[in-house]
Parts: sequence; C-alpha cells; structure tokens
Amino acid sequence: MDFDVGHIWGEMNLAVKIITIVMLSLSVLSFYVIVERMLTFGKANAQSAQYVQILAERLRTHEVGQALAAAKQMPKSPVATVMASGLDAFIKGREALEKGGPSDVGNFDVVDSVNRALDRVKERETSTVRKGLPILATVASSAPFIGLLGTVLGILDSFGLIQQGKSIGELSGKIGEALISTAIGLAVAIIAAIAFNFFTTKVERMVVDMNDISSEFIDYVLREGRA
Repeated sequence: MDFDVGHIWGEMNLAVKIITIVMLSLSVLSFYVIVERMLTFGKANAQSAQYVQILAERLRTHEVGQALAAAKQMPKSPVATVMASGLDAFIKGREALEKGGPSDVGNFDVVDSVNRALDRVKERETSTVRKGLPILATVASSAPFIGLLGTVLGILDSFGLIQQGKSIGELSGKIGEALISTAIGLAVAIIAAIAFNFFTTKVERMVVDMNDISSEFIDYVLREGRA
C-alpha cells in the first residue's frame, strides 16, 4: 500500500471522501474552540486575580464606588462582572433605604437584593464561560462513530474488488485506506475529549471563585448593616 496522501485520497470512494472532509472540518472547529477558550480563560484568570486584590483593598477602606468602577474596567473577568452587579445592587439598595417611595410595599432588604443580583449574573457568566464546550463534547462523542462509518463504507467497497478477482495486496490496500477513516475519527475525538475535560475543570474553578467572592461580599454587606 502506498501511504502517499494523494494516492490514498485518489483511491477512496466518494462516500469515504465526504466523511473524511467532515472529520477534518470537525478537527478545525475543535482547534478553533480550543484556541478561543485558551485565550479567553487566560484573560479571565489574569483580570480576576487583579480584581480580587483591588476589591479587597476597596472594601477594607469602604470605597464601594471605586470597587464598582474597577469591576467595570475588567469585562473579561467573570468575578469582576458578578461583583459589578452585586456592588451596583448594594449602592442602589442603600440609596433606596434613605428614601420613601410614593407607594411603599414593605421594608426593603438590601442583602436579599444583592443576593438576587449576584445569583442572576453568576448564572449568566457560568453559561458564558462554558461557551464552546458543548461543541467539544459533541465532537468527542461523535467523531469515532463517523470515522467507523467511513471504514465500514470503505470495506464494503473492497468487496467489489473480491468479485473482480483482485489480488490480496490490492484488497489489503483498500481495507487499509478504509481504516484510515477510523484513525482520523479517533484522533479528532481524543483531542476534543482531552480539551473538554481540561476546560470543564477550568470552568468549575471559575464557578468556585465566583461563589466564594459572592459569599464574602454578602458577609461584608451584613457587617455594613450592623455597623
């Protein structure tokens, strides 16, 4: 069997060629998602680490407005985005307590308002950081089966050679070319599966960070209410 790429491509039947193109397209899509997520997570981690330090200092000196301004300057950080919502709700809540509305319906709970604001944005940010991961999961689960389909179609095509009385060498070459389809499918799936697990771990860490910072801020709001 000649392992020249041009020769192998020329020997493949139309169905196997289409399946090979599909798998190569999936590999390109996976590579795009991997690179995009790597860049996004890199910026998010850098900005989050920077903002946590700024937030701690601003809350220590009770400069809530400055903490909010700093959060808005770091849009790539999930932590900063979540905290921007909570800080904004806290500032507006304190202002609401100092005023009386024309039709008050009860006591205003700042802590509850901040909690709801944090929860809403945490859900949205979690969905945002998971962007692209379903694509990797789909590629990882489907690529082996697509490759296997190409192999089956290639082997079926080789049966025609048997009927034509072709030699064992020609037959084994055709089967080998069909098996390449499975090899490509497995390679694409392995890369996508590794990337999916890697990024899933990253997402879980970001969610933990958002929950921890949110919980600490709620404690701060409670302490401010007691002060």
